[in-house]
Amino acid sequence: MNTKIKGLILTLVVVFCLGSIAPYAYAAELKIGYVDLAYVFDNYSKTKEQDKVLEEKSKQKREERQRLVNQIRKMKDEIDILSDKAKEKKQTQIDEKITELQEYDQQTKISLGQERDKTVREILEEINTVVEKYAGDESYTIILNSRVLVFGKKQYDLTDEILKTLNSKRKR
Repeated sequence: MNTKIKGLILTLVVVFCLGSIAPYAYAAELKIGYVDLAYVFDNYSKTKEQDKVLEEKSKQKREERQRLVNQIRKMKDEIDILSDKAKEKKQTQIDEKITELQEYDQQTKISLGQERDKTVREILEEINTVVEKYAGDESYTIILNSRVLVFGKKQYDLTDEILKTLNSKRKR
């Protein structure tokens, strides 16, 4: 019985030793890098193009909103010279225009937000695809987002390479 226990202990010690050495042997094969995804996203040419498109749409929406506001102001200015019955009718029209303006504001906010979200998702998917391809082509085991790093040596920073790859793909 004593021999069996000694054999079991010896086996456990050997397994423990091999288990603690294995990660060091495997670590030699690891190739790790990191990417500042926020920087890549912000500096990707497609992001800048899409921001311009959304800004133009937003500008058009602001102009349309201003047109509605001007209509309401004009109607309010006209109300003073009307009879009481006409004032009542005009006030109803003003209230309807104000409701229309509020609905317009809400719908604009929702539609522009949805469009921005869709664009962000598409761009992030493109970035992810390029990172995965780069990892495969360059035999990286792990590529991390720099936001999860406490420290990373500059030599492992792949941000510029990923951004260059994305922007060159975009030019083609």
